[in-house]
Amino acid sequence: MKQLLFIGLAFAFCSSAMGQQKQDRSKFQEYEPGYYQNSILKDIHNVDEQLESKDVDKRFFMDQSSYELPNKVSLYKNNTEWAQPTLSQGNTGTCWCFSTTSFYESEVYRLHKKEVKISELYTVYWEYVEKARRFIQERGDSHFEEGAEGNSVARMWKEYGACPQSEFSGLLNGRKFHTHAKMYKEMMAFLNGLKQSNAWNEEEALATIKSIMNHYLGTPPAKFTVEGKEYTPKTYLADYLKLDMDNYVEILSYKQEPYWQQVEYKVPDNWWHSKEYYNVPLDDYMTALKKAVREGYTMSIGGDVSEAGFLRTTNCAMVPSFDIPSEYINEDARQFRFSNGSTTDDHGMHLVGYYVDKAGKDWYLIKDSSSGSRNIDENSDEFGYYFFQEDYVKLKMMGFTVHKDAVKDLLKKFK
Repeated sequence: MKQLLFIGLAFAFCSSAMGQQKQDRSKFQEYEPGYYQNSILKDIHNVDEQLESKDVDKRFFMDQSSYELPNKVSLYKNNTEWAQPTLSQGNTGTCWCFSTTSFYESEVYRLHKKEVKISELYTVYWEYVEKARRFIQERGDSHFEEGAEGNSVARMWKEYGACPQSEFSGLLNGRKFHTHAKMYKEMMAFLNGLKQSNAWNEEEALATIKSIMNHYLGTPPAKFTVEGKEYTPKTYLADYLKLDMDNYVEILSYKQEPYWQQVEYKVPDNWWHSKEYYNVPLDDYMTALKKAVREGYTMSIGGDVSEAGFLRTTNCAMVPSFDIPSEYINEDARQFRFSNGSTTDDHGMHLVGYYVDKAGKDWYLIKDSSSGSRNIDENSDEFGYYFFQEDYVKLKMMGFTVHKDAVKDLLKKFK
């Protein structure tokens, strides 16, 4: 009996003690690296990195150090037309839109003295929609990449209008720079899935493409207010920007197609196979370009920027004599490089001014959206600009977009 009493008292004591024990709580917290990561692994990584042999990335370039290069924006100030400050296209293949949008902004100023900033990404959005549409209609046999040609801007504006940058930047979640890699990968995976399933419902597929872009870029506006007045994208183009897109033409010079005819520019980024390019002999091409810039026009210009004479250290583009002497640059030399692939349709830019050097050669001030022109002091006047010698344009810049009044003498010669 005493033994049972003792056990009962002991049990009661333990229960009382357990009842009084403090109840601990739990929580989730961010893991912070400690000594192992900050000291041991860091030392291992640093020593291994020092012991690892690295290949030096050496590339072949022209030595421009013996030249008095006109690579200061101030030299061009008397012959430079108005343009918005340079803007980066980020990690995207949208130079075609940034350069041509900049050109049209300059046109609004030239024609109406309005300083406007137009959304590039609004145009890019609808360009992707139309690329996807053709991909679906052609059952996957159509080019679907980030790039396009400059005349696609006018094509999209005719169909969808335009809007101010402030209404649709395409930058979400605090981003400063555009990046479309994930968005493009997702859209491409979806479109390739259509090929696998043979599910070519255009309306449903385009709705999915738009949904993907809405996630990454935002939803483009259907209407907005500018200076107290409401516009749609189409009325903004017609009534505020007051641009007639039929007044703009594409000038091309390559020998593989007949001169003095409108032809197709046969490059992948002309994915809709536009045949609206006015093809002219090279001497006429250069004469028209020089005349246009001297009469106060700017132009969107495109061609090859992967050359030994194209230096990101000086931001100057020249044709070295070891490539071809200046006097030998002609339409055969130009076509030879296009045909063998050493001239490619790399990049679109905005030509905004010119300068004549001591030898009487033109140099062109090129507003650029790529990272290549930004390897200098960000506060420099030259940040975001290139300087092209006329020989480089003659050999490597395949075409340009300009107002038809700037090239009316050329256009009269077409059938």
